[in-house]
Amino acid sequence: MEFAIGAVAACGACFFSNPMDVLKTRMQLQGELKARGHYTLIYKNIIHAGIAVAKNDGILGLQKGLVPALGYQVVMNGIRFGLYQKILDSEIITRADGSVSTMGCIAAGAGVGVVGGFIGSPLYLVKTHLQSQAAESIAVGHQHKHQGFMPALWGIAKKEGIRGLWRGAVSSIPRVGVGSASQLFTYSKSKDWLEQYGFYARDSWQSTFFGAMASGLVIASCMSPFDVIATRIYNQGLDTQGRGLLYKGITDCILKTLKTEGVWGFYKGWTAIYLRIGPHSFLNLIFWDLLQSLYINVHPCLHHQIYKNASTRKK
Repeated sequence: MEFAIGAVAACGACFFSNPMDVLKTRMQLQGELKARGHYTLIYKNIIHAGIAVAKNDGILGLQKGLVPALGYQVVMNGIRFGLYQKILDSEIITRADGSVSTMGCIAAGAGVGVVGGFIGSPLYLVKTHLQSQAAESIAVGHQHKHQGFMPALWGIAKKEGIRGLWRGAVSSIPRVGVGSASQLFTYSKSKDWLEQYGFYARDSWQSTFFGAMASGLVIASCMSPFDVIATRIYNQGLDTQGRGLLYKGITDCILKTLKTEGVWGFYKGWTAIYLRIGPHSFLNLIFWDLLQSLYINVHPCLHHQIYKNASTRKK
């Protein structure tokens, strides 16, 4: 049930955060492998990007890639939160006083993130392709021109085989590992500090909000370089032999980006990443609590076990 609740809660949050994900993808692909001042700045900032997409792609353009994004949330966060809760329940990383070990939290967070991210990689691949597709006047990056979610999945599998659906999956490992570890660690510690210094109770919505926004800041800063790399490797076009037109792999992408765009290139779309992750985390956790409450009301006999699990997670 932890897997199902985590998946549904993540999907609820995804409806609200997907537009920021679209803008983040566009801004990360803008000026790819070009020095600043040597390309047309289509998206000047996050607000300008939103207006440009709505004007040229229509208001629904802000929800491009929503179906695979929802599917990715089901797989990624269903597995990630479900496994993380199982680890907490097993008390493997729990100290004698009930608190969670710092290193154990980081290691568990990274591990469950990698597992969920790798399994959900085909959905992330299609999501990236669809989110990058745009009207010609605002197009950035390679344009795959898929006709939708299922045609994209079928087309990739038919052209590249099943292995093609996991193209770029390796680039997602550092992204989801760093992102998951920093999120779960920072969120837990932020709530601890807020309660310790008497600001908000650990189970209050204020604590959830500030914990989510604080973790979003850390995630955006730590994950941005890996997110840019993953987006570009997933989105690049292929030659007739199935090799990337721009990058051979993660190392090649890092070196080429650093050489042509400098360190700044790894932080393109940082604002969109933060504005997506912070609210997404908050909504995800709020939906999680609501779904747990609903499940408890529908299944009163399981109240004791759910309450025990929730108490363990909050330590």
